[in-house]
Amino acid sequence: MTLGGDARTRRSSNLARSDLRLIADLIEPGSRVLDIGCGEGILLEYLVREKAVVGRGMELSQEGVNASVARGLSVVQGDADTALSYYPDQAFDVVVLSKTLQATRDPRAVLRQLVRIGNNAIVSFPNFGYWRIRLELLLRGRMPMTPSLPAPWYETENIHLCTLRDFVALCEQEQIRVERAFTVRDDGSPRPISSLGLANLFGHDGVFLLRRS
Repeated sequence: MTLGGDARTRRSSNLARSDLRLIADLIEPGSRVLDIGCGEGILLEYLVREKAVVGRGMELSQEGVNASVARGLSVVQGDADTALSYYPDQAFDVVVLSKTLQATRDPRAVLRQLVRIGNNAIVSFPNFGYWRIRLELLLRGRMPMTPSLPAPWYETENIHLCTLRDFVALCEQEQIRVERAFTVRDDGSPRPISSLGLANLFGHDGVFLLRRS
């Protein structure tokens, strides 16, 4: 397992979310990309326009599909827990799952599908080991709310939250290779992970580039 690697210096300035800017920088121009849980198609539209990718998307909500199609994108409605099995092996160069893994019913099965469908997979998720979350639980004894986890516990779609350590352990268990790994800090800047312990404490998001071993 390899942790680390430098992010590309050029940033995608019109992508508001920090993890999306990093994801865009990790994708090579002209790649075949599947964006799972693509929402309104903001990342996919950027990749198609600025990096000339062959882009496809999947989104659970009809509103998201409609918004993506209105942007001229090829997006279908589907559930990551059930629909990924219909895609053939290595159908894409990169499969993206941004801020969606924690909302799936079976994250391990979804992760297996990602590295089966794509030569590489890029996964981002909120880090439940982040120090503000730990402090909130310690001092107030209540489920925390952060910019990455903005909804109260009774309204959130997140059902399988994890820490960076949890995710890396799952990848090792599933024999999935971590090619590059980053955290996103409070100021929105990406940091390559060199120390998993420090990253688990100070990064509010994790972004991982994966490949099947």
